[in-house]
Amino acid sequence: MDNDLPTLDPAVDPALAAAVLEIESHSAEAGWDQPGRLYALVDTAALVRREPALASAMGLDDASAQGSLTPVEQEQLPPDRFESTLASIAWGPEVSGCAAVVERLVLPPAADDAMPDDPAEAATYAAEHPDRQEVRMVVGVTRTGSSYCALRLRAHDDDQSVVGGADLVPELIALLGATLEPVDDEPEDDPRE
Repeated sequence: MDNDLPTLDPAVDPALAAAVLEIESHSAEAGWDQPGRLYALVDTAALVRREPALASAMGLDDASAQGSLTPVEQEQLPPDRFESTLASIAWGPEVSGCAAVVERLVLPPAADDAMPDDPAEAATYAAEHPDRQEVRMVVGVTRTGSSYCALRLRAHDDDQSVVGGADLVPELIALLGATLEPVDDEPEDDPRE
């Protein structure tokens, strides 16, 4: 296992955690105020077999590729509809998992009671709230059901302050997981008929 990885819960997939932390590090280098990003996670060993020239350019061989995932950045999704666009994505079988990077404002739980129902008013309320925090979330999931998240607060923007865990952003985990579900080509019979 990579020495740069924090001590992981034994239930966490180390290949997924390594890929998420690699994406988080890459995102941190780009700085803040970036649009959301989407990554396909492909089995590195399969990538080496399918794309030997690419693997060679990346310095990968069969031995170094075993048990790891390679993030492949996708075309940028519309920033104002990132989550809703995710709902329309379905990955092919060569994709072992996927990951997303999003920046959001988070508020303390006490602010929920005063949150307006109107989405535009809620966004203004959050942007102006004195206790708001900006957070970058990197969330990855695999077809096997594993998940891993890495969170970085803008107020604590250093590598040692990145928080990781398997279930830190459940809604985004569920949204990404749905993109990996098999797509039925034929409609199922309606059980109500």
